[in-house]
Amino acid sequence: MKLAANLSLLYPGQSLAQRAEAAALDGFAGAEILFPYDVPPAELAALLRAHGIALVLVNTPIGPAGEKGLACVPGREAEFDAALAQALAVCRATGCRAVHVMAGHPPAGASHADCQVTLVGNLRRAAPLAAQDGITLTLEALNRHDMPGYFYSQPGQAAQIIAAVGHPSVRLQFDFYHSQREGLDLDRELRAVLPLVHHVQFAHPQGRHEPDPTDPPVAQALRTLASSGYAGWIGCEYLPRADTRAGLAWRDAYWQLAKGGDKP
Repeated sequence: MKLAANLSLLYPGQSLAQRAEAAALDGFAGAEILFPYDVPPAELAALLRAHGIALVLVNTPIGPAGEKGLACVPGREAEFDAALAQALAVCRATGCRAVHVMAGHPPAGASHADCQVTLVGNLRRAAPLAAQDGITLTLEALNRHDMPGYFYSQPGQAAQIIAAVGHPSVRLQFDFYHSQREGLDLDRELRAVLPLVHHVQFAHPQGRHEPDPTDPPVAQALRTLASSGYAGWIGCEYLPRADTRAGLAWRDAYWQLAKGGDKP
């Protein structure tokens, strides 16, 4: 279970190139970038390659008015298709193999059922396109404190959408932070959806700062992941309390728990 640096949040105040260099120096082999769309894909690929960093996850672009995704929004299917095409272009250039498809918020006047039909239809259309390049589309539940009104807030709800789509290239992105902010039993939630999990992220539930692998719920969920044979990435998607490098001491405890991981 390798750790990926989220370059959108870690090493604040530095350019993307500086963040990539710092992450490599700190032993990260992979990186997440939330919205890497202000850099041409070929340029981004060269930047990451220069530092030996693999891009492992991007999000689909936000909407033109700042919408947190368009996949569930009826009547905007063409915009969703264009956003997906942008994400897939980045993946093809960089070798990234996972895209978090952001569902967005149901618009005023649209029923939940209509939005679900739109979301499932968009994903059924998108999945074969992603699969052509070996790319997996992930769905992530976002907690209601940080993202009120987002289409799903709990992993089980996202899992229901995945089941409705019924394509092997659509899987789950399980985020410890969002589950804990929802007040869920972390290990129970993880076990319920474990066969669907393709990517994992974590952060401390208070302030979204450095994760604490010694926190009993987190430690148990990490053991569950390790014992399941999960070999994917765990994204460090958190806001550093201070200096990112100084705050990485938590990794020592992580490697003790995640015995299946590759220590840098």
